[in-house]
Amino acid sequence: MAVNNVPGNSVLKLALHVGDSATGSPILRSRSLNGIKPAATDQDLFDVATALAGLQQYPLNGITRVDNAALLSA
Repeated sequence: MAVNNVPGNSVLKLALHVGDSATGSPILRSRSLNGIKPAATDQDLFDVATALAGLQQYPLNGITRVDNAALLSA
């Protein structure tokens, strides 16, 4: 049986370094931006994330793109 992948909206997540624990491990908090179009390029999302990181109180630790899709039988 064939399966079709139907892209849905993506999520852009920014991991922010808010401090360190008593053992020295980093404490991270995330900010999520929902409703990202699946056609958006990785470079465009990276540029937006770094621009938004400059507006945050804490330094940026990482950027993640999560793509969602529906799997439908053909």
